[in-house]
Amino acid sequence: MEHVIETFSLTKVFSDWWGRSKVCAVDNLNLKIHKNEVFGLLGPNGSGKTTTIKLLLGLLHPTKGRSLIFGGDSTEPKVNSRIGFLPEESYLYRYLNARETLDFYGRLFDLPVEVRRMRIEALLDMVGLKAVANRAVGTYSKGMARRIGLAAALINDPELLILDEPTTGLDPIGTRQIKDLILALARRGKTILLCSHLLADVEDVCDRIAILYSGKIVTEGMVKELLQQTDKRQITTGLVSDAVIDKIRQLLDSSKTEYSIATPIDRLETFFIRIVSAAQQKVHTPSGAVSTTKLGDFLVGQPEGEIKAGIIEQLASKEAEKKSVEQPASTGTVNKPAEVPLPVDHDVLKGLVKPREPAKPVAVKKQTDEPAEEVRQINKNILDELTGSPEAKKNKEDKADKQQGG
Repeated sequence: MEHVIETFSLTKVFSDWWGRSKVCAVDNLNLKIHKNEVFGLLGPNGSGKTTTIKLLLGLLHPTKGRSLIFGGDSTEPKVNSRIGFLPEESYLYRYLNARETLDFYGRLFDLPVEVRRMRIEALLDMVGLKAVANRAVGTYSKGMARRIGLAAALINDPELLILDEPTTGLDPIGTRQIKDLILALARRGKTILLCSHLLADVEDVCDRIAILYSGKIVTEGMVKELLQQTDKRQITTGLVSDAVIDKIRQLLDSSKTEYSIATPIDRLETFFIRIVSAAQQKVHTPSGAVSTTKLGDFLVGQPEGEIKAGIIEQLASKEAEKKSVEQPASTGTVNKPAEVPLPVDHDVLKGLVKPREPAKPVAVKKQTDEPAEEVRQINKNILDELTGSPEAKKNKEDKADKQQGG
């Protein structure tokens, strides 16, 4: 079976300011994760889970050993483009809204504009944030920030999905939704590495697990094999009478074995989801994230081009059927219903169509080339002053006498 992730004696030692060895976070880790499986990396806080992920992604350099993803180095662009990563903390630009955030991550993968738009809407619908997509992500709760972080990790349709504490801060419904999404992605051929300290989440979705302690693998194997109690038997029946229970007790007493008979109890998670789901049906305008199990079209294993082509073919076939009904072939005869003319009310038509009134003539002032009398007089006085004529001198003397007399 092909290995998507392989580590060989992977070791990471953190040193102090003086270069002395201080903490051995990962100690000779040998790990193999198969294709198309959900692998759980478990351990208490400080066991080395997050450090292992950073070593796999090339965010930290190993002290010793090496790791391979898809047979190559994760820092190579060809390998990196096939990975989706949700870190332990969602690092988001708080003043961008959800659509702008996903568009930013889509640009990092050089996705075309139309592909980005389609995937953004599909992802927002999938994680239940479409109703609050125009809000700045800085106003989101921690659970809503985890949802948008998961959507960002899926924007490039990755083959390998690495999730570090994906359900932290989520309510029980959001947790159940993320687990269902992980199972759906696994059915579509994705390989998923899940790191968590919440054992119930890992138990529900993982095929294999490895438990880390102090940077070392303590145990590893299939979940069902590790959790199965081979020294006990469990029998679940429908509702039976007390007489049947008494007979069962007699048989168990004769076998001289310890037993207990009790009514089964629902898990609190199942009860909580059932109650809240019923309440959600009565609320039509949620103010936050909503629960949804819809998977984006681009994540179901069919490329966007094929999806668009399928839609176009459906539209073309419908248009062809429509034309075949409206325009029958010339080789056959079709009983076409007779066209019945609609009655025409001529009085109404006369009221709607009014005769056009002739345009009124516009009075145009006749222009002449001859200047006005006042303009000619002003021009003559200016000319006399410039040429120094006797009339001009006489006018100046008259003006001077008037000023002295005044």
